[in-house]
Amino acid sequence: MSDAHDEHESLIKTPQQLIAVVVLSFVVFVGLGVLVAQFVSSGYKGADNTSPEVIAQAIQPVARVELGEPEAKGPRTGEQLYKTGCAACHDAGAAGAPKLGDQAAWGARIATGLEALVNSALHGKGAMPAKGGNDALTEDEITRAVVYIANKGGATFAAPKMPDAEPSAEAAAPAEASVAAPAEAAAGDVAAIAAPSYEHKPAE
Repeated sequence: MSDAHDEHESLIKTPQQLIAVVVLSFVVFVGLGVLVAQFVSSGYKGADNTSPEVIAQAIQPVARVELGEPEAKGPRTGEQLYKTGCAACHDAGAAGAPKLGDQAAWGARIATGLEALVNSALHGKGAMPAKGGNDALTEDEITRAVVYIANKGGATFAAPKMPDAEPSAEAAAPAEASVAAPAEAAAGDVAAIAAPSYEHKPAE
């Protein structure tokens, strides 16, 4: 019988334990009330997943086409070629590339001569790919870029002459005449084909 009585006995046996439990319960209740009040008054509204900006960002493709100014057609200077292909590595000195204008780094390279420098640029050297990674560049364009870079490093190389961007009027005139002559001959052939070639015989 005493075992059954002990089983139903309260865990709080003294008045101090009762006071501690009441105070602890009050502190927990007040703490939860403060947290709820802060959450409500903070203005947290959650993510607005229906705004047009959020939707556009969510469905945006990984790759995008950025429209900008088209690349200039025609011959380009060494500086233009440098800025579009070489600057990425030579401005920062990435992958061991000598920096533009660093005479100490370029001195030994310049001593090998323009032909050796152009050959390295054409065929690649170290981390630098052949033609700077742009196979569309001509040897003259590569040479102009190399001369620009080397001259910034203390060389005095002469750049190849820039080709004319527009053909001269005299050069264009014979080309137009040679195109016009076949066009006139073709027009005559079309007229001959269009005209029927049969004889009209009177009826007997």
